[in-house]
Amino acid sequence: MLEMKNIKKVYRTDTIQTHALEDFSLLVESGEFVSVMGPSGSGKTTFLNVAGLLDTFDSGTYILDGKDVSKLSDSEMSRIRNRAIGFVFQSFNLIPDLNVFDNVDVPLRYRGLGAADRKQRIERALDLVGLSSRAKHLPSQLSGGQQQRVAVARVLAGDPKLILADEPTGNLDSLMAREIMDLLDRINASGTTIVMVTHSPECAVRAQRQIHVLDGRVVDLETPRISLARNEVSAGMASTLG
Repeated sequence: MLEMKNIKKVYRTDTIQTHALEDFSLLVESGEFVSVMGPSGSGKTTFLNVAGLLDTFDSGTYILDGKDVSKLSDSEMSRIRNRAIGFVFQSFNLIPDLNVFDNVDVPLRYRGLGAADRKQRIERALDLVGLSSRAKHLPSQLSGGQQQRVAVARVLAGDPKLILADEPTGNLDSLMAREIMDLLDRINASGTTIVMVTHSPECAVRAQRQIHVLDGRVVDLETPRISLARNEVSAGMASTLG
C-alpha cells in the first residue's frame, strides 16, 4: 500500500539546510495499523506530509497503492489526496459556526458529490463514531473527544483507503484518548490502513506495529505482531461496522 525507499527531504534557506528525512525507508501493507514514534524534530510530521502528498521529496522512491508518486502530476496527486487519503490532526480543525453535519459535509461538497450521496455518507459516518444524535450541535457544544470524533467522521465520510493521524489524542484526557483509540481500532478492523504519529506509548502499543524515527531515519522497525485474540476481536468489530 505504502512503500518508501531511501526518501530524502531537505528544507533549505539562504544559509541553512535541514535534513528532515534521510534514507527513510518504510513499508506499510494494506490493512495495517502502524504507530510512529520519535522525539520532536525527528522527522515524523515530515514523513506524514510526504506520505499524504502534502509535501514533495528530493530523492528516493515512494510507491502509494501501486503508483510511483514521483511520476504523478499535481492534479493526479490532488485527486488521490482528496479521495484516497484521510487526515486526522491533533487540532480538530472544525469550523466553529457550522454544526456537526455541515462540518462533515464540507469536504464532500468540494468533491462535487450530490446531495443524496453526501447525506448518506454523513449519516453513516456519524453513526460509526456514535454522534448521530449530535448532528445539529455546534463544535462549542461538544467535548474534546466528541470534536475529535467529528473530525474522524469527516474523514470516514470520504471513504479513504489510508488514514494518516498526527497526534490524534494529543489534546484529550486519558479517558477520551482511549475512546478515540477504540474508534481507530474499529476503523482499522473494517480494512482501512492507519498510520499514526504519537508521543504516547499507551496509544502506540494499540497499533499492530510500532516504528521509531530518529534524525529522519527509521531506527527501530518491528515486524507485525497481530495476536490471535486481536484477530478475533477485529473480525467481530469488522462485522459490527459492516
